[in-house]
Amino acid sequence: PSSDWSFHNVRRLMPTAAIAASKTPTPLESAPREIGSVAFEGAGGATTLREALAPSKTKGFLVLRRGRIAAEWYAQGMDATTPHIVFSVSKSICGALGGILADRGLLDPDGPVTDYVPEVANSVYGSGGCTVRHLLDMSVGISFTEDYVDPDGDVARYRRAAGWDVIKPGQSTMALREFLGTQKPDGKKHGHAFHYVSTNTDLLGWVYERAAGRALSDILGEWLWTPLGAETEAYITVDAEGAMRAAGGICAGVRDLARFGEMIRQRGVAGGRQVVPGWWIDDINANGDPQAWARGEFAAMFPDSHYRSKFYQIDRKRRTLACIGIHGQWIYIDPPSELVIVRVAAEPVPLEVENYRAWRRAFEAIVRHFS
Repeated sequence: PSSDWSFHNVRRLMPTAAIAASKTPTPLESAPREIGSVAFEGAGGATTLREALAPSKTKGFLVLRRGRIAAEWYAQGMDATTPHIVFSVSKSICGALGGILADRGLLDPDGPVTDYVPEVANSVYGSGGCTVRHLLDMSVGISFTEDYVDPDGDVARYRRAAGWDVIKPGQSTMALREFLGTQKPDGKKHGHAFHYVSTNTDLLGWVYERAAGRALSDILGEWLWTPLGAETEAYITVDAEGAMRAAGGICAGVRDLARFGEMIRQRGVAGGRQVVPGWWIDDINANGDPQAWARGEFAAMFPDSHYRSKFYQIDRKRRTLACIGIHGQWIYIDPPSELVIVRVAAEPVPLEVENYRAWRRAFEAIVRHFS
């Protein structure tokens, strides 16, 4: 019941590291359009955007068209610059950062994970030829069940290691990076199937730090958030030993999330500056593995999709990309309609499949409205 408040006050609850913003933010012009009457099939039946926002625990909603703000809405103490936790949208932000490191010659996406982090050599990440690409594409053959509501499951132990949950008497006190080194294989070949496991992205953040020789928050700020033209300092949660939760700990303002989405739509360019290399965006669009996706657990939710470098391509014909996090976080990027849509929310259930389908229908209805 505290999510409405806590999701935009994470810094008051646990340690964080700052992600620097720009001293000269990229301006966002306003070109308002009335879209409240846009109709779609919600999780509970026919509705409109105006009717759906507040009851669905939406806290921030922004539509960019051609880089201009077409619609914007906030609730529950939020405004345009309030940092809100974006959960696994953090993965896509870190996926974009990977392209920057690769373009600088610091990161080999096809290199073995243990070239960067030998500490995990005795885990699943050190066996079977696990590469950075397997981390990027969520195709590690790991024995881990991403069940957010099992109080004794893998995710519960993971959250305690990351410093997110209170450690009760008798529970393990290992920190995040020690936890990563305990992960075991599931017997499947790396690259065979899309298998969504958050620890892969936390290890990726560790790989980035080793590749760059600097803290993840620093390179996110200097190489992505600042050149992007972000107007608000973002931040990322850290554990008791300073390890940053790349998989889900980033908190950022809604307008800056929109700037990030627009930069991706513009093939890595923001404010006339190449932030993420264009070839990395092209690779995200062209080189996902549909067969690996079809063997994975999200294929029924998003058919005709693939996953590449932490982005979902949920419509391969339109090259529609999505960054998605639990509790209702979205960045929806639709190049044909020149739209970027951001939603942050505090849905009470971490992963309610029908809610994700319903909001995708809402975004598609907005696309039709502008088209």
